[in-house]
Amino acid sequence: MGLFKKFVSQTRKPEGFLGKMMVNGMNGGHAKMADWGISHLKTIAPKEIIDIGCGGGRNAGELMKKYPDARLTAIDYSEVSVQKASVYNEEEIKNGRCVVEHGDVSALTLPEEMFDLATAFETIYFWPGLEKCFSEVVKVLKPGGVFMIVNESDGTDKTSLKYEKIIEGMKCHTVEEIETALIKAGFSKVKSDHHDSKPWITVMAKK
Repeated sequence: MGLFKKFVSQTRKPEGFLGKMMVNGMNGGHAKMADWGISHLKTIAPKEIIDIGCGGGRNAGELMKKYPDARLTAIDYSEVSVQKASVYNEEEIKNGRCVVEHGDVSALTLPEEMFDLATAFETIYFWPGLEKCFSEVVKVLKPGGVFMIVNESDGTDKTSLKYEKIIEGMKCHTVEEIETALIKAGFSKVKSDHHDSKPWITVMAKK
């Protein structure tokens, strides 16, 4: 495997030195897209938030800024990401507002109906079966809770499809595929937004 392929493959599960390099770049590299996604959160005031696939922890930090009265749980199945997110949100962890821990979205071990808001930024490409994983998110959301997915790819853009061929286990889903899986998993209402000039998508689902 060439160095480029080894490096970009770290987007799936950052490990070792290359994984640390990848995570260090995630926070800044995806910031504008993530902020565009967060701007869709206009009508809710969550008290308990879970950020699934938290990466370097920047988006978890932004969510806590937006909701200063909320507590946030950030999970990732990469130990490198857990370490980076813990350092990034060190102050809020000390203040008791944030917990960062290792977790697998395909088998969540968190209490059922605990969270008002769940978020997933640039991560569902690597989830092992959308419907199965979405059903795990349903379980940990309170009735009426919201799940927000923010992706850089709408499943049709050439750049992301090129990386899909390079990175093992990556799947760029279309809005239709995501919406269908959400409904099958048990969400009652789903709505989507596509960026005006980029392939970015935000999908909101209500339990």
